[in-house]
Amino acid sequence: MENSQNLNEGRLANAWAALHATSEQGFVPEPDAYRLAFTDPEFLLRREARGIRIQLEMLKPDLEQTHQGVNDTVVVFGSARFESPEEAIARLEEAQASGDVNRIKVAQRHLRNSKHYDNARLFAKLVAHHSLQCAPEDRLYICTGGGPGIMEAANRGAYEMGVPTPGLNITLPHEQKANPFVTPSLSFKFHYFAIRKMHFMMRAKALVAFPGGFGTLDELFEVITLVQTQKAKRVPIILFGTDYWKRLINMDVLVEEGTISPEDLDLIHYTDDPHDAWQQIKHFYGLT
Repeated sequence: MENSQNLNEGRLANAWAALHATSEQGFVPEPDAYRLAFTDPEFLLRREARGIRIQLEMLKPDLEQTHQGVNDTVVVFGSARFESPEEAIARLEEAQASGDVNRIKVAQRHLRNSKHYDNARLFAKLVAHHSLQCAPEDRLYICTGGGPGIMEAANRGAYEMGVPTPGLNITLPHEQKANPFVTPSLSFKFHYFAIRKMHFMMRAKALVAFPGGFGTLDELFEVITLVQTQKAKRVPIILFGTDYWKRLINMDVLVEEGTISPEDLDLIHYTDDPHDAWQQIKHFYGLT
């Protein structure tokens, strides 16, 4: 008779085989009370197991980043809709060829905003260049939401310098995948926005927010709130694209109406220059 250790090893091997068939072949196992709980998709996806799923989303990216030496990050937020200058030029040429006035107008806007893609890419290169000269434990890694647009640009800048760069992606109703410049072993997918945002802050030594929409605003104000309320240590918070941010949000109104203190405005720095953004971070931490 097989001993209990061999029986357990056999059952674990069968469990892994079932999981593999589920993920690789689309195999849907029949409900089975005897199946090991962690290999039972129907059980793990029950409403009552939500707490377990949240814990797993906390644990997996944390362990993997720690294992790969990613302890300190510079988080870059921004619109997923901004294109590279090359893509924007091609879009404009197609629009002009079509003669469609609305298409031309949209393409011109894309070209105008493509400067932010280039600036995010350059900023990431500056951070990555610095990190290459540091001991591994002192490096700063560019971290983004892992998607297109500004996120792609920042991951791309670090990738082009040969420095690992994490991407914290999110499952959405429409097709969503990591951009090609995220380091594969640091490419994580989340279901819960809250846990994803927590991971951004867990390792963040600075936040650089480029122009963006609701998602960027959500992430930005969560960070500002955590720092203002001292739930998180103070870090540089840089708003890249002065005209955009000051047209979008009149922070002075908050002071005038007494909803924030005047000194709360000191939490934020505006800039239009990648070198200045990086200089602000270096100055904050006394980096050379």
